[in-house]
Amino acid sequence: IQQLQQACIDLIEKPMGILSILEEECMFPKASDTTFKNKLYENHLGKSNNFSKPKPSKSAKYEPHFELHHYAGTVGYNITGWLDKNKDPLNETVVGLLQQSKEALIALLFGEPAEESAGAGAGAKK
Repeated sequence: IQQLQQACIDLIEKPMGILSILEEECMFPKASDTTFKNKLYENHLGKSNNFSKPKPSKSAKYEPHFELHHYAGTVGYNITGWLDKNKDPLNETVVGLLQQSKEALIALLFGEPAEESAGAGAGAKK
């Protein structure tokens, strides 16, 4: 049981595991639930005994996109909205408050990026 449990944990947490692929997909503006699902299938379907594509079911409350098999049984996961939830951008109001912080480091970290002056930089011609 412990080996099966560790294999499932590795499938979720290791590099190119489910969470790693989710993080990677969040970096691409055109990523979607479908591209995320396809990457999961490419990397794990048929390669891990703990990962499978669910069989269609008319009685299911939601459509699971993949299933994980572990010691407690099989659990189906619907990935709809995972990318949006994982991005979790900072609220503009919160950023504005942090930019006005009296703590210099906080204000610096959340301040507007400094613009490069014209002509500065390695590629500038003289």
